[in-house]
Amino acid sequence: MSPADDTRSRLLDAAGKIFASKGFDQATIRDICQSAEANVAAVHYYFGDKVRLYIEAVREAQCARIEDVPIPDWPAHMHAEDRLRDFIKMFLTRLLGKGRPDWHLLLMLRELANPTEACAEIVRDYIRPMADVLKTILDDFLPADMPPPRRNLIGFSIVGQCLFYYVHKPIIKELVGAEEYESYHIDLLADHIAQFTLNSLRSNRSSPSTEVIK
Repeated sequence: MSPADDTRSRLLDAAGKIFASKGFDQATIRDICQSAEANVAAVHYYFGDKVRLYIEAVREAQCARIEDVPIPDWPAHMHAEDRLRDFIKMFLTRLLGKGRPDWHLLLMLRELANPTEACAEIVRDYIRPMADVLKTILDDFLPADMPPPRRNLIGFSIVGQCLFYYVHKPIIKELVGAEEYESYHIDLLADHIAQFTLNSLRSNRSSPSTEVIK
């Protein structure tokens, strides 16, 4: 890593921690630079201003594992059930894989509670492309005439199952104990969520819902 890249990385890490603990308004450029051991002018050089630094910290929190854990490039003949499980495992690995600092989740929770322009950016650049991949997988399971709102609800349900184990980690540990929680490895969770989802999708195909969503 070059000195310039190292300085930018230290600023992002320091900013993420401080934004996560204090929020945008209470965090100061001076505190961030002091923590990063960088000159105050470095924020302007690398990010422009405090707002852009915050946005880049949120992007880092959301997207840190994307390069390490890309969306699989599935062969055309691969069965839809296997692609669904692969997608779920990929998403869980991004969320739960080792090496993610605690401030990633804390900052994302702050952003979700009080959305800024950072939210629109990560949806546009990262979340929507993933959602489009999931929709393509689900197309192989769902009737062609299923209304878009119902399709979206199914996709949200899959994503929600994965996010539960990331966002509610402390609650799960309290409920089942640390030992059992540690047994919930990514392959186990991926198999469980995939099977649970597939059972529901099969039920959807055999017993069409009479819900009023159109």
